[in-house]
Amino acid sequence: MADIFTVIADATRRELLGHLLDATLSPDNKEGELAVSELVDRMDATQPTVSKHLKVLRDIGLVQVRDEGQHRYYRLDPAPLEDVEDFLIPFLSVDFDDEHGEGGAAFAAWAGVDLTRPASTIGRAAADASYQARTVIHEAQERLHIVGDKLHDAQETVAKRLPWRKD
Repeated sequence: MADIFTVIADATRRELLGHLLDATLSPDNKEGELAVSELVDRMDATQPTVSKHLKVLRDIGLVQVRDEGQHRYYRLDPAPLEDVEDFLIPFLSVDFDDEHGEGGAAFAAWAGVDLTRPASTIGRAAADASYQARTVIHEAQERLHIVGDKLHDAQETVAKRLPWRKD
């Protein structure tokens, strides 16, 4: 199986991931899913090409698929991208423009990072904190959707019980 870096190196797969991210962020798409036919319509590629790339993304775990009749719906699963994030954080945490390293040190001190630890450990700590924050946000979004659905159901129940009056 290909590693995550090889998978995301392909421009077509990155475009597919971008479309699936858009679907995830769309308030009109509660499931955050797109059918293969929708992905084909959004891209300058044929259905076999899109399906081939979706299989690679599925094999590495970047997408999840749901079958419904003859249709397949795909949604983004960003968990495998944490390996990429873990690799990149040490590089991104270095302030190459700060000649004395003071800006990075100031940020690290503010963030409560122990600078006596190796950079890879600091990067991992940052990645873990980032993952925890994303998890909390994701869980809060799920709870918000549940509350929104309950509110909608309650509004429908009230609307059915109370007759509308014209004054």
